[in-house]
Amino acid sequence: MSNAPRLTALDALHRSLGATMTDFAGWDMPLRYGSERDEHNAVRTKAGLFDLSHMGEITVTGPQATDLLNYALVGNIGTIGPGRARYTMICREDGGIVDDLIVYRLREQEYMVVANAGNAQVVLDALTERAQGFDATVRDDRDAYALIAVQGPKSPGILKSLTEADLDGLKYYAGLPGTVAGVPALIARTGYTGEDGFELFVEPQHAERLWRALTEAGAPAGLIPCGLSCRDTLRLEAGMPLYGHELTTALTPFDAGLGRVVKFEKDGDFVGREALAKAAERAETAPPRKLVGLVAEGRRVPRAGMQVVAGGRAVGEVTSGAPSPTLGRPIAMAYVEAAHAAPGTEGVGVDIRGTHEPYEVVSLPFYKRQK
Repeated sequence: MSNAPRLTALDALHRSLGATMTDFAGWDMPLRYGSERDEHNAVRTKAGLFDLSHMGEITVTGPQATDLLNYALVGNIGTIGPGRARYTMICREDGGIVDDLIVYRLREQEYMVVANAGNAQVVLDALTERAQGFDATVRDDRDAYALIAVQGPKSPGILKSLTEADLDGLKYYAGLPGTVAGVPALIARTGYTGEDGFELFVEPQHAERLWRALTEAGAPAGLIPCGLSCRDTLRLEAGMPLYGHELTTALTPFDAGLGRVVKFEKDGDFVGREALAKAAERAETAPPRKLVGLVAEGRRVPRAGMQVVAGGRAVGEVTSGAPSPTLGRPIAMAYVEAAHAAPGTEGVGVDIRGTHEPYEVVSLPFYKRQK
């Protein structure tokens, strides 16, 4: 196995655009093309174009595909209609989160599971192992797709100029096959920015043609290419968890405040059911820590791993932090003791290199788009 980073189908294009590249989960990915703030603001006010080809696609097919996914994942997969998608998780037997996922039901007996880049192999292995005894096939489709996202308020108009597909009828968390700029694509109304937008799954050989067509069609609307750096500040403002930060194998969905994704009412057993039932009970009676938002009163930026302090002692830990272009102040997500988790709690700070900087506790998300 060589340790050379994997390259997306758009690698040469990113370099020609002067992108600053970075290693992300074994892939060489664009961090930014110009100013992170400009890229962030473009997505909030106009539109941004992202290469997300590092995400891991796994196809599950067969007569018992639904049964397998119901057993392997915590969500109720049978209630996803064909052409719809759902946010869910895969957990360990002890309830720890292996990854958060989006599951697209493409046809009656065909699903596409999209995993985070850093977890794609782990998820693939877990699904393959859990498929034993089910009449279903788990296929690694990571090399079969490039993934391009158009995000922001202007994205529907830009995409409409390139496709005959009924975008108005395409609801949030739905996907339909179509043609965009002459390229066959699965068009999904999903994203990770807090804005309206679309994710386009295409064959790698068509990625460059699609990117160029979107760039051209989007230019009058102010669309610009965007890197992973602004993707992180966008999802942070939108209060969306990132695996390895807000979600880990040490936490259950209930610890993360995402217990709603666990569906105990579905038929049959599922991996982690017993442990998750106990976690649900704990979260009801005495939650150890809660995920909250923190907004800086000063200018210093909190980073993951820094201690949240109150009354001279550590009461939590920052999981993600960054300057927020939309709020104009540094923000963070953090797990803090329940006693300090209520919005407006006084006397909470973050220990930034020995100084206790004051922070305001707020409920998530920091930013919600006006529908």
